[in-house]
Amino acid sequence: MKFVKILFASLLLILIAICGISYWVYNAVSTPHDHAKGSEYIKIEKGSTPREIIAKLTTEGVISSEMATLVYLRTIGDGTKLQAGEYQFPSPISPLQVLKVLEKGEDRTIKLTIPEGFTRFDIAKRIAEKFGRTPPATAGGTDSLPMDDKAVLALMNDTTLIRDISPTAKDLEGYMYPTTYSFARDAKSQEIIKRMVDEFKKFWKPEWSDAAKAMGRTPQEIVTIASLIQTEAGVETDRPLVSSVIYNRLKRGTPLGIDQTNIYIAKMQGRWDGTINKSDLDVDSPYNTRKFPGIPPGPISSVTESSIKAALNPAQTDYLFYVRNVDANDGTHWFYSSAAEFEKGKAKYQAWLERERQEKRAEATGNNN
Repeated sequence: MKFVKILFASLLLILIAICGISYWVYNAVSTPHDHAKGSEYIKIEKGSTPREIIAKLTTEGVISSEMATLVYLRTIGDGTKLQAGEYQFPSPISPLQVLKVLEKGEDRTIKLTIPEGFTRFDIAKRIAEKFGRTPPATAGGTDSLPMDDKAVLALMNDTTLIRDISPTAKDLEGYMYPTTYSFARDAKSQEIIKRMVDEFKKFWKPEWSDAAKAMGRTPQEIVTIASLIQTEAGVETDRPLVSSVIYNRLKRGTPLGIDQTNIYIAKMQGRWDGTINKSDLDVDSPYNTRKFPGIPPGPISSVTESSIKAALNPAQTDYLFYVRNVDANDGTHWFYSSAAEFEKGKAKYQAWLERERQEKRAEATGNNN
């Protein structure tokens, strides 16, 4: 009987101790604590263990009780959810709130949005605007110079990243996937470019290489055709039809006549001003699809999956022409197999375009008065 009483007393003491520790832990991790780093960003390095993260935040004064926070993580929380990054912790804040911030990964990142159809020139400019940092360090070099769009563009000439898909590519045009990315503020341009190429390689399916081969085309040619479709057809349902026009013209040996290639030439030559001039149409370049038959030497923009699929699976039509559908005015096109019918549609489009220009001029005049 005496043993039972001793056992009961021991268990009661243990229970009281557990309750006391639990109350202490709960009270410590749920009580907000004032600290002096509320306006600063604190960097949690990649690969940091939960213990290292808590120790750092305790040293910074953000967490008031290191031991209680570690006990909470080991019993109730999940230290594997804590993410690296740069964080700003408001004051006051409780350890529990600190852990929630770290689990959400609310680090100070920069969003980089690459729209569909962006060229490498557009991408380089946007990277420079968002992340204009420094060029890669070289022996005896310096990291004090800003990375401008020309320097970023030069990095896109390294095609080792896509050699497995397109060994003949001269640059990364067409192989940087258009989407929205999140990068650390100190991300280097080469890291950003690699991430975009990696994203392209994730969506590129091995069977597409096989399908290209079955068509007598290389992946590079398919991506090039996809880029033409991408820039010409903003509406997804039009893309197989635009693709059919391209292939029908290629079979006939007729120049594709895609003005977007002339815009691309102007961008390559650093003279694009937003307007296609006669000199742009007459320029002597293998990219000029008004002057030379066949497809350009390489892609002229970033591409999406629907454009790749359209390049691999063109609609079966006899269309040779298309022009914007101004009746619907929704980005779709009219398609024609007859040059005479195309000229009628073209005239209608040009009349609509002139009305649009007149309205803009009138609006601009009204705003200036």
